[in-house]
Amino acid sequence: MADMGQVEELGGNRVRLTVDVSPHELEHAVDHAASDLAGSVKIPGFRKGKVPMPVLISRVGRERLWTEAVESHIGGWFWSAAARTRLRPIAAPDYDFELPASHDEPWSFSATVEVQPTPEIVDWTTLEVPRAEAAIPEELVQRELDALRQSVAELVPADDRPAREGDTLVIDLVSPDGESQSDTVVELGSGRLVAEVEAALVGASVGDTRDVSYELADGGAAAVSVTVKHVNEQVLPDVDDELARASSEFDTLAELRTDIEGRIREALDEEIEAAFRGSALDVLVRESNVQGAGPLVEARARELLEGFVRSLANRGLSPDAYFQATGQTPEQLTVQVRTEASQSVARELALEAVAERAGIVIADDDVEQLVREQAVAAGEDPDEVVADVWAHGHQEALREDLRLRAALDRLAADVKPIPVEQAAAREAIWTPDKEKAPEEKKLWTPGSEER
Repeated sequence: MADMGQVEELGGNRVRLTVDVSPHELEHAVDHAASDLAGSVKIPGFRKGKVPMPVLISRVGRERLWTEAVESHIGGWFWSAAARTRLRPIAAPDYDFELPASHDEPWSFSATVEVQPTPEIVDWTTLEVPRAEAAIPEELVQRELDALRQSVAELVPADDRPAREGDTLVIDLVSPDGESQSDTVVELGSGRLVAEVEAALVGASVGDTRDVSYELADGGAAAVSVTVKHVNEQVLPDVDDELARASSEFDTLAELRTDIEGRIREALDEEIEAAFRGSALDVLVRESNVQGAGPLVEARARELLEGFVRSLANRGLSPDAYFQATGQTPEQLTVQVRTEASQSVARELALEAVAERAGIVIADDDVEQLVREQAVAAGEDPDEVVADVWAHGHQEALREDLRLRAALDRLAADVKPIPVEQAAAREAIWTPDKEKAPEEKKLWTPGSEER
């Protein structure tokens, strides 16, 4: 990867970025260019793509080879360095370079480009942002108590009645070829058995045998004979002090409920805080009319699309299967991703403006602390990871991440929280200058949930 490079301000929102390219990257570019040229140049006595490097150079010339190598890779080197230095180009760069003398030495080039200026933002301390109150639903508390009851429930024989959902059965299974599995313990309704077998066992009594046929995932058919040997029902304890002592470290139900409510409140507070921070940033973007545009948005959109396709592949889905399942068209997905990319860039620009106005500076010690914490969490040697980060210049990207995070902290601390109901009432009062935009729809990925 090309080194981060140095940035020189030229005025008028133009900068000159100098990018250093390692010998390894140059060698890779030359090999790639040689492979492309060898496949397009006909040389008697050699198959296409199999021309040795000296023969290829003698035929096409060293200058053409190096020109092909540089021109085919310089864009990638530039955008990599631009991303790592947090430049936000809004036009194609003008490159300035001399061809490398060899790939055994480092080489550098410069690129002059117009960048997105830091936007003018409103005084964020005047902004009012809706913030929810943490109300603990009783059903969540009851769900936790029910889970504890399940964990200490007792099984008692119920052989004198038919099986019903929730019972724990002891069964024997025999396949048509005589293969058997005895004394299998299953809970009806747990989904451990195929649906047809579970349905057949509901209403069965001890000694009953049910022959069940069902369809396999590959479209084939299978059959099994199931005999009920025992039926046990689950007896849940009462919700009282005894439950607290049996299922937790607490002596009373009141203490147990307080603990459950505290854990739920902590989780809700985290969700509320995350939502409030996001809302504060979106309000700042809207009120300051910050727009994301240009090549950076296109690059961000490509990243989102590539990540989306990878997420599909990881789950064994093709894009065609996704479109068929959702009814969405490629064109609709492209528009959605580009909108999301534009919003992402606008948020970063707004946070950068906050950081600049607030004079936020991240010291080396803060970056090093983050690297060490991440290294420890990953089970790696902190000293080695710190040395590697600084050797490759990655600390600047981390510094910028911390800077924007600190800017969001500052923004969230300074805006004025208002009740959600109050904000909703204001939104309901329509005025011509406050035409409501369509609700943003997040990019769906397999496994995600609509909220």
